[in-house]
Amino acid sequence: MELSARVRPAAGAGGADGALVLFHGRGADEHDLFPLLDALDPERRLAGATPRGPLSLLPGGAHWYALGGIGTPEPTTFHSSFGAAAEWVDGFLREHGLGHDRLVLGGFSQGGVMAYSLGLGAGRPRPAAIVAFSGFIPSFEGFELDLSPPLPPVAIGHGTLDNVIGVEWGRRARALLEDAGAEVLYRETPMFHQIDPDFVHDVSDWLQLHRLEQLRRGTTEGEERG
Repeated sequence: MELSARVRPAAGAGGADGALVLFHGRGADEHDLFPLLDALDPERRLAGATPRGPLSLLPGGAHWYALGGIGTPEPTTFHSSFGAAAEWVDGFLREHGLGHDRLVLGGFSQGGVMAYSLGLGAGRPRPAAIVAFSGFIPSFEGFELDLSPPLPPVAIGHGTLDNVIGVEWGRRARALLEDAGAEVLYRETPMFHQIDPDFVHDVSDWLQLHRLEQLRRGTTEGEERG
């Protein structure tokens, strides 16, 4: 199972500072979150991509897994997509000469679940950051999280009126991650199952601060080695 994706190259001739990969929600496609790449990374410092879910399920569009209940994706379809997404992400980073420590994983709804899973799943490399809009951290037999420190910083946005994935799932994710020692940027907005554009702006600033901090740390480490 191979994924396809829409790709937005980084600006400038010096190459990308990192990568930003966004996973769409249930029944959408690779075009749905593509404009969010520029909203989160307006200077185009990062190589951006929006993969397409590999499954075609009712009521249409692309999917990452079959529904098995909130919090518990259907295991067979989830593991299949998880493996394909992990392989695609790893290949995308290799193509750009980047490590996982320069990767921001994000997504909406089902895509947020994939971002959590790829960033926190046992055996997976740690990304630079995770951004989850209206999602949940999955928990079911056969899938194991690794919440050992150090954890990546995580931004979580959720609507208090969300009638698809209730806001309590955002709150659970926040509590779980903060209890494990992660830095969490959290925002609740009085809206339904959708993305708050004001929070997107805040996440963009938050990512910029973390990117600059990471670049400074890399420069310092390089000087110490030299």
